[in-house]
Amino acid sequence: MTGTKKQSLYVIKVGGNVIDNEALLPAFLKDLSNIQGNFILIHGGGKIATRIGEKLGIEAKMVDGRRITDAQTIDLVTMVYAGLVNKQIVAKLQAIGCNAIGLSGADGNIIPATKRPVKTVDYGFVGDVKPEDINAHAVKALLDAGMNPVFSPLTHDGHGQMLNTNADTIASSLAIALGELYHVRLIYCFEKKGVLRDANDDNTVINLIDRPIYNQLLADNILFDGILPKLENAFAAIESGVGEVLIGHADDVLQNTTDAVAGTLIR
Repeated sequence: MTGTKKQSLYVIKVGGNVIDNEALLPAFLKDLSNIQGNFILIHGGGKIATRIGEKLGIEAKMVDGRRITDAQTIDLVTMVYAGLVNKQIVAKLQAIGCNAIGLSGADGNIIPATKRPVKTVDYGFVGDVKPEDINAHAVKALLDAGMNPVFSPLTHDGHGQMLNTNADTIASSLAIALGELYHVRLIYCFEKKGVLRDANDDNTVINLIDRPIYNQLLADNILFDGILPKLENAFAAIESGVGEVLIGHADDVLQNTTDAVAGTLIR
């Protein structure tokens, strides 16, 4: 196999603000269907879960912007993420000729996880993932069969318990695991044009971030909270051999599968 060029694979994560936006989502999914080559999609859906939870009398409990997943909440997010959101995305992709298959981490034992240990905060039924535990060959089998996996942000502990897991982390972990089999480009898609110097100004995109630049941005207190997990996961991917990582607007997803990239390149 030495010298054999790996196939390209795009690991694409889309945020809940895009999924929940009737103006952004159809164009985003249409762009996915036009990608030349293999891709997998990982989606969020926290706002939708919160909204449906309110209707069911299940209050969203948050600590530092992170959801506490108690027994009621894990049932809620399993229904919303793996059910409603995942299957709606799959149905919409099928309608435009993209052979998507909807999955959670429990399906095919693709993403086993361990329940996060209690430290200062008990996050409840939250799973931590190690890339080396991911069943990359099961994902490859689906891709080889002409299907595009669409993952909800759920994993399992191997003992029958579903676990809520950060979608950015799942995307990064899948990218790392699949890097053994493919040349992977990890693309984070959300409602901003990239990593911004000013969170309120889309014209302040930082085109390139490496570790020294990142450390300086942190020291200067420039980065807004929501982008920090994406950047940490992006660097984890790069430092584990993933080819490229891009953070950009959902509208630019198709462009970001080419050489003429938009948004922020992580290196």
